[in-house]
Amino acid sequence: MRRDSRLSGILHVLLHMAEEPGPLTSDALAAAMQTNPAVVRRTMAGLREAGFVRSGRGHGGGWTLARDLHEITLLDIHVALGSPDLFAIGNRTEAPGCLVEQAVNAALDDGFREAERVLLERFGGVTLAALSVDFHTRLAARGGTLSLEQAHAV
Repeated sequence: MRRDSRLSGILHVLLHMAEEPGPLTSDALAAAMQTNPAVVRRTMAGLREAGFVRSGRGHGGGWTLARDLHEITLLDIHVALGSPDLFAIGNRTEAPGCLVEQAVNAALDDGFREAERVLLERFGGVTLAALSVDFHTRLAARGGTLSLEQAHAV
């Protein structure tokens, strides 16, 4: 099963946006993330609707953060992305006729629900500001500065 990496990718984009003094175009973000600008625009549109980013058109336009990093949690971004499934594992069949498989599904479902509850609770307690502090700590340990272009140079 293919993993959904949108949350990781968009968190990456948002932290880069926080480091830039001005707007970033979909083309610039797409180049850094090695994807298509249309994918960036589609993903960012959901974040714009949730009030986390804003976009400007024309010369000097692009994407900027609309809220402070302290106000945005990982849970907020997860929800803005449509609350994608958190786990790539699941039941073999959802409505089995076999009583053994029903027992297995019940046990797995309970575990999945509990794990999801714990993970979402954790996401709710982590802000983008905390991720930014971690990034800056790692950058300082490396002893340098980093631009979007430097970070993603091939």
